[in-house]
Amino acid sequence: MADNNDAYRDTVRKLSDRIVAAQKPIRILDAIKWDAGIKQEFFANGCRQQPRVDAAYYRDRPLGFDAEDLGHELHAIERDIVRQLGQFNPVGKMMGRMCREYQMAIRMLQARGTPAFSDLSQQLYGAASDAFHAGDPSIADLGAMLAETLGNIDRESDLSSEPRDIIAEEAVRMLQQRLSAAFSEADSSVRVFLDDGIVADAAAGADYLKIRDDARFRNRDIRLLEVHEGWVHLGTTLNGQDQPVCTFLSKGPPSATVTQEGLAILMEIIAFTSYPDRLRKLGNRIRAVSMAEQGATFLDVFGFFREQGLDDDESFNHASRIFRGSGPTYGPFTKDLSYSKGFIMVYNLIQLAVRHGRLDRVPLLFCGKVTLEDIPVLAHLVEEGLVNPPRFLPPQFSDLSALAAWMAYSGFLNRLSLDRIEADYAHLV
Repeated sequence: MADNNDAYRDTVRKLSDRIVAAQKPIRILDAIKWDAGIKQEFFANGCRQQPRVDAAYYRDRPLGFDAEDLGHELHAIERDIVRQLGQFNPVGKMMGRMCREYQMAIRMLQARGTPAFSDLSQQLYGAASDAFHAGDPSIADLGAMLAETLGNIDRESDLSSEPRDIIAEEAVRMLQQRLSAAFSEADSSVRVFLDDGIVADAAAGADYLKIRDDARFRNRDIRLLEVHEGWVHLGTTLNGQDQPVCTFLSKGPPSATVTQEGLAILMEIIAFTSYPDRLRKLGNRIRAVSMAEQGATFLDVFGFFREQGLDDDESFNHASRIFRGSGPTYGPFTKDLSYSKGFIMVYNLIQLAVRHGRLDRVPLLFCGKVTLEDIPVLAHLVEEGLVNPPRFLPPQFSDLSALAAWMAYSGFLNRLSLDRIEADYAHLV
């Protein structure tokens, strides 16, 4: 029996390693980013002409791999998973789904600069018009609700008056110190360094965090990056790299992005590092994606961000996130929905886990780059010894007592009518 088990583990490990090796050259964000010349030309034209980004633009920027060959390789791995593990093997189904997602991601990258790019993006990351559940509001409705709620909070209040006086070099030093302490038991050190080629203020990799070299930060931004990029994105990567058999958990296909970003936003909130301007930014991203899905162009979305009080530089950066990979009139890249969509999905899972007494399921979210549908299988794999429990957990997930108490009350509060409460409490506020 032991020999059979060892052979099974060896088969899973070899198939898993093949997926990790095959997906390595697929770098979606690197493949779709716009170079600095696009921005310079846009401003040189007085912000009145659509950026010149189309299929020809991307043809001059090779993917760095042969899309046809890699697609065939991933299909071959998927077939070998079924041949060696069977059609209904749980871990085999997880790996097979990853292979199919990576194949779709390749097709999306092949369609850069065409309307098909946005269509495939919606299949991978979702669309603003998607409902969370049958009969429930859509993701676009969430964006509108956030705008309405946060519109009542004065942008000039003490909540947003802290100056952005921390330059990128100082942010690197501060974050390096904090993340080195958080991951002091890691087998390899976590690095923080400057980068001039990213759109966001910061981006996490396998064992590093990149900070855009011209970004400026507030103290609350540093804390948020520690929690969002460090505790979640770096933490789940390191936990995935710690897996002895299911090595594919160190790499995340697009479906894992939704869970990852949702978990990161949840951590921001329960660690009290989020703030109104942060949620306003997430809500505006939803609204911008929704606009683009309905036919808005880059210039329309650029104008929308201007109307939200952003300067021209920020408005360009935000609008380019929405249209990168596509074209200024070809629909959105919908990854920016992942943050809010994923938060709702992860929140619902934790709330149900508390209600049904399955708190043991919650830390599994940190085993690696997982999706919500993986959780039951991961629980079984941990019992089998094929998956290690997460080594690194944020404090709020190391001891779930406070989180469980919060969720227990939250479940009841969700049943109350906010309209009725508003009517009864109107004289108080």
